[in-house]
Amino acid sequence: MLMTWIWCGLVLCAIGAAMYNGTGAELSAAVATGAQAGVQLAISMAGAICLWSGVGRLLEKIGATAWLSKLLRPVLHRVFPSTRENPALAGHLSGNICANLLGLGNAATPMGIRAARELAKNDSANDELCRLIVLNTASIQLIPANVAAVRAALGCRSPFDILPAVWVTSLCSAGLGLCAAWVLGRVWKRD
Repeated sequence: MLMTWIWCGLVLCAIGAAMYNGTGAELSAAVATGAQAGVQLAISMAGAICLWSGVGRLLEKIGATAWLSKLLRPVLHRVFPSTRENPALAGHLSGNICANLLGLGNAATPMGIRAARELAKNDSANDELCRLIVLNTASIQLIPANVAAVRAALGCRSPFDILPAVWVTSLCSAGLGLCAAWVLGRVWKRD
């Protein structure tokens, strides 16, 4: 609800500034151009998102997510101890993490929601659920597919030249986020 008010306030400020400066025609043209560019970008990204979402489903069908779950098991058991007694949770989490590694936030969302439902107990956020949210928000990305698709759609000749920066920032943000979640989980339990 708050974001609705903020958005409306920004739109009203833009309209007011355009009226004050006498640039209403430019504002109208910018709105039309922006809407057209948004639709073009969405259509051009749809192909890449469909491709990678299909790859995710294919990996699920051929059993690759089960294999990845076994591969990720030592890390999952440390970060999410509930995976030891809940193999369905381990499958959802490994699929979510793998989709995030490929930079497919859209494909990771359904598996993340399933994992969050498995982790939610008593309708409150526990430490494991908070860690899942941190990992989804600051996901480690090996291949930023969606970002590369946006860059390619906007005319970039080498959309993957951002890989080193993505690797460093995603590792740092996920690591710091997990450390903060761990520290706050310890501090919160003391009170």
